[in-house]
Amino acid sequence: MTFDRRTVIGGLAAGAAALSAPMVMAQGVPRVVVVGGGAGGATAARYIAKGSQGAVSVTLIEPTRRYYTCFFSNLYLGGLREMDSLGHDYGTLAAEYGINVVHDWAVGVDRDTRTVSLASGASIPYDKLILSPGIDFKEGAVPGWDVTAQSAMPHAYKGGTQAQLLKAQVMAMPEGGTFAIVTPPNPYRCPPGPYERVSMVAHTLSEVNPSAKILIVDPKEGYSKQALFEEGWQAHYGGMIERIGPDFGGTNVSVNPAEMTIDIDGQVESVDVCNVIPAQQAGHIVHAAGLTDGDWAPVNAVDLSSKTDPDVHILGDSAAQGDMPKSGFAANSQAKVCANAVLGALTDARVFPARFSNTCWSLIAPEDGVKVGATYEATEEKIASIDSFISQPGEDAETRAQTYQESLGWYAAITTDMFG
Repeated sequence: MTFDRRTVIGGLAAGAAALSAPMVMAQGVPRVVVVGGGAGGATAARYIAKGSQGAVSVTLIEPTRRYYTCFFSNLYLGGLREMDSLGHDYGTLAAEYGINVVHDWAVGVDRDTRTVSLASGASIPYDKLILSPGIDFKEGAVPGWDVTAQSAMPHAYKGGTQAQLLKAQVMAMPEGGTFAIVTPPNPYRCPPGPYERVSMVAHTLSEVNPSAKILIVDPKEGYSKQALFEEGWQAHYGGMIERIGPDFGGTNVSVNPAEMTIDIDGQVESVDVCNVIPAQQAGHIVHAAGLTDGDWAPVNAVDLSSKTDPDVHILGDSAAQGDMPKSGFAANSQAKVCANAVLGALTDARVFPARFSNTCWSLIAPEDGVKVGATYEATEEKIASIDSFISQPGEDAETRAQTYQESLGWYAAITTDMFG
């Protein structure tokens, strides 16, 4: 299907006009359509529905009937959480908040007619559109790998069955075998995520296969919480983990899923499990809507509206918004600012100054948790960091245990904030 979209120049001109005039609804009740039912989309839908008290019609488009969070999936790999505990449904959003939950794929956006097209053939109109589809992978990012190879070499970087597959492969490793992980270049979802994954796989292997080895193939010079992870790996998993960075070939990597090998700068390594996390970009629907500038979608910091179209907002991983990392906490924080701005545009709701926060927790070993975070404000150029914090090497066991317990409380709170 071909969609007649605005050009960037036309979109900018329309945006300027929209900012100078009150919104005129196609119908009496304004319509908000949200694509993506994760930390950004579900939160935005809930806050708009709750805040409008029926004055705004909210439709949430999400293909899965049960959503599994990508955050905390590493704890499942480490044997510290059951998969069922990561799954959440949309019943409360529909029953208690009156959200029209549509389980289908959004496949296109016509910004001229303000409609979202679904894989089923249906079309849903909107006055305001919120896109929060998460990430997609860049084609050809790791030579030899594409999504057709994800059964042999899982990415496990979207919630659900991929994590279950990867854990099954880890548990089936031969004694003394090798687990390899190919990490992505910046920017990508959850900067500490691959290294927490290494920690949790190492914890599992230390219990069931202590002579196994872990090989990290990394294109980056450094990574989030590096000193904390390396200190923890030495303390808990000494001798198990090896990292190959760009100085030793980490930028020149290809894989052969059929042979279960990795070619690192011409040196071929046979491995037993290979977790390939490719380079990432905005979700497909954001590209289909013509809202990206390369890999990501530029947005205005004050309300997460697209710099191409003021009636479309992009949240979370897909947005190019400035200093915030791509994380579940960040998407949830952005969703609340966006929801407030959308309610202000569609109703008489008060719009508060945009403020954002983020914390990323990582578990190195049971009861050994670390964190990094910041607070942010909206500027004309971007979402800008105004202060930050990070765990320190050498913290005592009580502090690390408290950090882990804090992360458990956050998971319970954020999933309630998302799904009601």
